[in-house]
Amino acid sequence: MKKATILVVEDERDIQELISFNLEREGYTVVVSDNAEKALDLIPRLLPDLILLDMMLPGIDGFDALRRIRSSATLPRIPVFMVTARSEDADVVAGLELGADDYICKPFSPRVLVARVRARLREINREPEETESDLKPLAMHGIELDPARHETTMGGEPLHLSVTEFALLEFFMRNPGRVFSRQRLIDAVRGENYQVTDRAVDVQILGLRKKLGESGDLIETIRGIGYRMKEESKK
Repeated sequence: MKKATILVVEDERDIQELISFNLEREGYTVVVSDNAEKALDLIPRLLPDLILLDMMLPGIDGFDALRRIRSSATLPRIPVFMVTARSEDADVVAGLELGADDYICKPFSPRVLVARVRARLREINREPEETESDLKPLAMHGIELDPARHETTMGGEPLHLSVTEFALLEFFMRNPGRVFSRQRLIDAVRGENYQVTDRAVDVQILGLRKKLGESGDLIETIRGIGYRMKEESKK
């Protein structure tokens, strides 16, 4: 089986070596770039299976690099993990809105980073057993979600959701009125044993609410438990 190739875009040598050592020990092929300009030139030729992208880079920063990756009409959708020392919600949400699939905050545990990479690659390679009901479009609160096309609209206007936001919204729409813990939500959208903090789930929910605009309050916080989506009122 072909080894997965991971592109690490990081300008700090110590962090480059830390990430490379731990990923190579897991059997991955690691390619390193110390700036975004080189990485953007390399990506179309390398077509890595996953990109670890530092946000604070010299020259073109990680946010601009991510924007260029996601706006490319020729690249396949490569998973991108933000690697950042900027852990404020606004920065994380900005990256997720640009299309990042996950984020790793510095300083990080190498074991957690490897676990997240492994889980994401396993998710990509897993052949989903989709039934006809799994692919049936959903409609609620003026939101329409089509799993087969991976498209979402609200009031007829497209919603541009990240992969995780789409999965969360789909899960909520399939289970309106039910309360789910953060761990249950992450199990549903990423699979069991995916290592993630409660705060990471909160940030994803925050990003989803923001994209829903005035309808963001459809996703309610149940203090001490988790989240639920309001049921549609019966007329």
